[in-house]
Amino acid sequence: MKKQVGFSLVELVIVIIVVGLLAVAALPRFLNVTDEAKKASIQGVAGGYATAALSARAQWEAYGRPTEGSGASRVQKVNYDGTEFYLTVATTDGKISDGYPLSLSDKKISAIDSSDCVDLMQNLLQNPPLVTSNSTEAQTGKYLFYVTKETADAQSACRYYQLASANAQGDVVSNLTSGHSFIYKPAKGQVEVVLN
Repeated sequence: MKKQVGFSLVELVIVIIVVGLLAVAALPRFLNVTDEAKKASIQGVAGGYATAALSARAQWEAYGRPTEGSGASRVQKVNYDGTEFYLTVATTDGKISDGYPLSLSDKKISAIDSSDCVDLMQNLLQNPPLVTSNSTEAQTGKYLFYVTKETADAQSACRYYQLASANAQGDVVSNLTSGHSFIYKPAKGQVEVVLN
C-alpha cells in the first residue's frame, strides 16, 4: 500500500501567511509605481507639447518672422506641419512675447477659449492624446485629458488635466480637475507641470 504524500494543514497555513505578507509588502510599492507612471506620462506629454510650441516658433523665426498688418491689427502666423497657427504678438510692456502658438483663428490672447486649447493639442503634437473640453464627454473614459481655459499671470492659458490621475469622488468638475495637469501659457510660450 502506497503512503499518500501531501501537505499538512499547518504547512498550508504557513504558506498562505507567507504569501500574504509578501503581498502586503509588495502592494504599496506597486501603487507607488502606478502613481509614478502617471507622473511620468504627464511630464512626457507636457515635454512634447513644449517642444512642439517652440518648434512652431522656430519655424516662424526661420521664415523671417512674417507679419501681416501693423499696429493693433498686426497678425503673425505660421504653417506648422500643415496647420496654420496664429501666433502671439508682443506688447510694449513685455508681458507677451512674439511668435508662440495661440489658436487656429485670428484672436487676441485674452479671447482664446477651451476649444482653442483643444485645437492646439490636436494640431501641435504629431500623435496627440484624446482631449476634450466637455466635462460630460470627459467622463466616458474615451479621453485622456480634460481641457480648460484659465487665467494665469493676468493672461489666458490652457490647462490640460490628466484624467487617469483624477480623484473618483466629488462632483463632476472637481473630479476631473483633481489630478495631475500641465499649463500652457502662450504669452511667453511656457509649459508648467502641476503634480498633485
